[in-house]
Amino acid sequence: MFRGQAVPVEPLVPDRIHDIDLAIASTPDEVAVECAPWFVEQGGVVVDESAAHRMRDDVPLVVPEINADAVAGHSGIIASPNCSTTQLVLCLGPIQREFGIRRVVVTTCQSASGAGDAARQELLTGTRELLSGQPHQNKQFEHPLPMNLWPKIGRILENGSTSEEHKMVLESRKILGDDNLRMAVTCVRVPVENCHSEAVFVETEQPVAPQQVSELFRESPGITVLDDPAALRLPAPIQCSGHDDVFVGRIRRDDSVEHGVAFWCVSDNLRKGAATNAAQIAELLVENRLVENSR
Repeated sequence: MFRGQAVPVEPLVPDRIHDIDLAIASTPDEVAVECAPWFVEQGGVVVDESAAHRMRDDVPLVVPEINADAVAGHSGIIASPNCSTTQLVLCLGPIQREFGIRRVVVTTCQSASGAGDAARQELLTGTRELLSGQPHQNKQFEHPLPMNLWPKIGRILENGSTSEEHKMVLESRKILGDDNLRMAVTCVRVPVENCHSEAVFVETEQPVAPQQVSELFRESPGITVLDDPAALRLPAPIQCSGHDDVFVGRIRRDDSVEHGVAFWCVSDNLRKGAATNAAQIAELLVENRLVENSR
């Protein structure tokens, strides 16, 4: 049921794919690798939310507020980034444009919903069990998440980074158009139901002041500045869940480098981190008549 109407669900097989101009795909990587080409072969365009095609040279990786022009270079598939990457580059893009960026250090605090609905439910159930003194058996996470943090998302690579951290570096470089961007990333799963948060430190090429960055964010589409510590108005997952914008606060000078700024950003990983960004890409394609039968 969708909006009170019954919508048929059909098997995803090649002979069922016809007369589809635009598809938004949110599948495991292996499904995207196999099935996305089926739509392209029939003349359709796929907005893919998996990681399967993001780093292909012939596939644009797009956050519309940052690199909308990239959609014009598609060959049938456009990729939407990792949810943590999306909120990060939405903030880094304006800083890069105005001040240049030398280095970025970011620690993510990623919610349970980023691992799927079963993981979200496990957090809620496990928290109730823990508070009532009952035993909790974790299945979705490698370690229990209630009242806990787990500094490993994805598999461990040879250099000690995780695959999630590696994705954020490569994807950010591609979207921002800087293959040499220096980044250090730590990704942490936290006992929060929804919304990813990030502590970000940016070393810029040019002198930068917190007020300049705050004004820049206020002028940037997709960003809401919520930065009044005295009034306790700062971005937090509970307030930001269900919204499309990336919320930014704690904007301050980073005195550990010559030109540096630090900030905290929060975004609904199911909205701008996934569904909203894909929908915005689809809108771009239609507006620019980059699908077969755009009207």
